Amino acid sequence: MKTALKAGCILFLNLFLVFAGSGYAEEEKKQAGPLVGIEYLTGFAQAKLREKGSYSAVPMMVDFDFNLKPLTKKIGFNPPGLLQFQLEPFINPVYRPDSNVEIGNSFLIKIGFLPDNFKFQPYFKGGAGLIYITQHTREQSTQFNFVEYAGCGIHYFFNKNTAFTVEGRYRHLSNASIKQPNKGIDTYFFLAGLSYLF
Repeated sequence: MKTALKAGCILFLNLFLVFAGSGYAEEEKKQAGPLVGIEYLTGFAQAKLREKGSYSAVPMMVDFDFNLKPLTKKIGFNPPGLLQFQLEPFINPVYRPDSNVEIGNSFLIKIGFLPDNFKFQPYFKGGAGLIYITQHTREQSTQFNFVEYAGCGIHYFFNKNTAFTVEGRYRHLSNASIKQPNKGIDTYFFLAGLSYLF
């Protein structure tokens, strides 16, 4: 019960920070350059460990969005929807089975399915990254690992520059067979947050 309460408090604090910070984004000056947006995502992550059972975390991710279209136009490829490279630092407090933390950075490609000016923008995302976990598990002999992601989500733009975002994501964690055992840990993410475009 105490761990569920802690997780709820962390999630509430993250959502409060997201919505409290959204008002300041409107006052910022528009910037020219490859960085076209910032997203803040939080939610719930769940995995299963062989010996310790449920593995639960509260993701806290910041995505820096870089537009790839200027590069792809040079080779004659100009899709109508989003085409972005994302740099995603994260810190994920873990509250089950023990209090731990995940910290790392991911490199992702995000592809939108509809033209940029649509109010709803569904997308697919995939990529890889580096992670350090403080949790000791039977699955992994190392605490430094690699992650691969695949996911999909949707942006709902409630004004020209700001969108509410929901996303589901699958993550595979392993150490690339640097050391055995390397059984891997599969985690499912349910995320929500705000996206701000410059």
